Amino acid sequence: MPISTAHPSEVRARLDHPVIDSDGHLREFMPVATEYVARVAGKDIAGRLTAEEARMPRNQNWYGMSDAERRDARAIRPAFWGTPLRNHGVDHATALFPDLMMERLDELGLDFAVLYPSRGVVVQSLTDAEVRRGWCRGLNEYYADIWGGYARRMTPVATIPMHTPAEAIDELEHAVHKLGFKAVMFPSWVKRPVRAIAARHPDMADHAWWADTYGIDSAHDYDPVWQKCVELGVTPTFHGASEGFVFRNSISNIVYNHVGHFAAAADAVCKSLFLGGVARRYPTLKFLFLEGGVGWARSLLADLASHWEKRSLPGLAANTDPRLLDADLFWKLYQDYGGKLKRDMTKEKLAGLYGGRPEDPADSFAGLGFDTKADLHTHFVESFYFGCEGDDPVMASAFDTLRNPGRTRLNAVYGSDIGHWDVTVMNDILHEAHEPVDKGLITQKDFRDFVFGNPARLWTATNPNFFHGTAVEAAVAKELRA
Repeated sequence: MPISTAHPSEVRARLDHPVIDSDGHLREFMPVATEYVARVAGKDIAGRLTAEEARMPRNQNWYGMSDAERRDARAIRPAFWGTPLRNHGVDHATALFPDLMMERLDELGLDFAVLYPSRGVVVQSLTDAEVRRGWCRGLNEYYADIWGGYARRMTPVATIPMHTPAEAIDELEHAVHKLGFKAVMFPSWVKRPVRAIAARHPDMADHAWWADTYGIDSAHDYDPVWQKCVELGVTPTFHGASEGFVFRNSISNIVYNHVGHFAAAADAVCKSLFLGGVARRYPTLKFLFLEGGVGWARSLLADLASHWEKRSLPGLAANTDPRLLDADLFWKLYQDYGGKLKRDMTKEKLAGLYGGRPEDPADSFAGLGFDTKADLHTHFVESFYFGCEGDDPVMASAFDTLRNPGRTRLNAVYGSDIGHWDVTVMNDILHEAHEPVDKGLITQKDFRDFVFGNPARLWTATNPNFFHGTAVEAAVAKELRA
């Protein structure tokens, strides 16, 4: 009998290693979570969340509009029916109540779970600084108090705002030193107004904006944030959305808006951190991108390597430097083959059509600090990890050394996404994750790396004691010694 037809606890019993879930989700019980926000930030801040969320592109008053008004306003179709209720609400309750989650971990086949926020993914990106910071602080107090007492089997993740390095550092220090968090989540990007437009038209600030991804062309120097992560021993993880962007702004179809949006946000911040040299400057940090799978990363690595060949300074010099043009030869070819394209033109003017500008060339890879494509492959693989859900059909490609750029193995880590709508039944998660083994797409060793080896190396890279006192401490220590 294939292992994937078994109950998750039976699947787990047949494995000789633990299963670490690097992206489960808790759900906030909002009546109580709001009390925590009111306690730390005041009732006014607690009550302003709904109005602030309504300013986000995907949260306009869609239901109160006619179809014509939706088209005029480009009001994004909001999500609906997002609570997993197929199991009569038991799975939803599991994500709400930590005692029930703790009771069911063995049933789900999970030895240890890193539990990400749900509402916290949204509040860290709010535009209003008071509401954003107040809700991040209040929710972190809630996560620590309600979910922090189960450290042997699970750990909650703090939500960290990133509009400025100062606010990020402040919340990081509070989360780690005051509340005891060992895992943190950043947004994948920050919404910035286009200043030239906002100065002339202040009412357009919510519409004329750009996405700051902390590395390339950022509004701030975020190196102090990454240095603080090193000091505190926390791994930078990103769980950002991109619904409502130009190619995800349907007024009628939420699937159109949802498909690929996590991957697009992850691609943006990963590319920015890589080309901005952040991963090179902080080699002990590993960066985790969640819920977008690994397909986008495989494509990104291939594209970066290809661009390195053609758009690095050596590549430009070898292929497209205007000085490579043989003006005499080109003039002769123009005379012989120009036909209807011939005009009254001198040889010098013809050659000048293909000259460069004085400010060219720019070195797009200046931040990387290495010299070969092989170094590029190695640096990318060593720096980045990618969260994949159990039913992700592309996950197996992470281990495809025959076809991956540079014959690399990408660092896929298992993220169940329990607590959210796409996990319709929690008891399906582990055998879905094991299906690629049954189908011959990956080996049992690949699966071991996916659910155990890679997570063990990821979470201990900056904090060797991440699993100290947990149910998997001994197994992780043995894995890291191997």
